[in-house]
Amino acid sequence: MTKNIINFIVTIVLAIILSQFLPWWSVMVAAFATGLFFSLKRASVFVVPFLAITLFWVTYSFWLSSTNDFILAKKMAVLLPLNGNAYLLILVTGIIGGLAAGVAGIFGKQCVTLLSKS
Repeated sequence: MTKNIINFIVTIVLAIILSQFLPWWSVMVAAFATGLFFSLKRASVFVVPFLAITLFWVTYSFWLSSTNDFILAKKMAVLLPLNGNAYLLILVTGIIGGLAAGVAGIFGKQCVTLLSKS
């Protein structure tokens, strides 16, 4: 349980730091790195980075959108089939980032498994 919490916190902190210098895919680098250095078991390899980055992206996009009264988020939600719902767009954004991070976490774990067998 403590490995999951440590992985969760380290993933968020690393994602915050990397997102200051790199594009959106920096969250995948953060999840991959934590997948390399923190060995998790079974489904938590995917779930922990997924939840960490989903929370980070939802919080960050809500914070950025609230500074301009959700104007851009509402316009983007009109372009997508979300009926102009900015909050739903923020949730979808978080889920997409979480899926990318979860897959990167699995890839990090698979790289460790591959290297340890050779």
